[in-house]
Amino acid sequence: MFAEIAPRYDLVNRVLSGGIDLWWRRVTVRLAPPPDCGAVLDVCTGTGDLALAYAARCNPGVRVVASDFCQPMLDRGIQKSQTLGALKNGVAIEWIQADAMHLPFSDALFDLVTVSFGLRNIAETNRGLTEMARVCKPGGRMAILEFSLPSHPLVRRVYLWYFRNVLPWIGNTVSHTASNAYTYLNQSVEAFPSGTSLVALIREAGFTTVKFFPLTFGIATLYVAIRADQTPALNV
Repeated sequence: MFAEIAPRYDLVNRVLSGGIDLWWRRVTVRLAPPPDCGAVLDVCTGTGDLALAYAARCNPGVRVVASDFCQPMLDRGIQKSQTLGALKNGVAIEWIQADAMHLPFSDALFDLVTVSFGLRNIAETNRGLTEMARVCKPGGRMAILEFSLPSHPLVRRVYLWYFRNVLPWIGNTVSHTASNAYTYLNQSVEAFPSGTSLVALIREAGFTTVKFFPLTFGIATLYVAIRADQTPALNV
């Protein structure tokens, strides 16, 4: 599904959100800034929009890694990076194909772990969160940018109508596919926990001091958390 929509993924995102998704990512970088030194991991990076935003803000020498299980998405990210050219700070993104539930990194490696609009796509949310906690240094941070539903009843009603009836048609038309990806999008957003429900899952995974910030009437929400000194064991 993701491989099929990869060629026009960025265009569809810009059209569906009116470009506001770029602002959401800028807010993420501002509220969860990169470390002065060390390493950043962007999980479920897709075509790398958030990883590219972080790379542009990092100090020279900071390592930025972008991982995703879908190689065609990574290929689009690599193409975008090459088109933009070398950053003035000299930071180059490492693009790695990886399963978010089995990250190929050692424990406590990254100072900041991020994911934008990808957490709900991980088959086992708890497993994905625990893996992100595992690779995050104690005292490090995690930032999750994810879709959510507006809390205001009228806004929520209008948004759900658009989400269910208009968005899938626009997505398939602009992407030139008959994929069910954009039907899946609204279904997954409606089913996925948000607000305090997701905060509880983040805490269970081993993060503390979790704060969340609803964006644009609650259409998206940013969660920022601190990694605890110890990560709870995952029962498998």
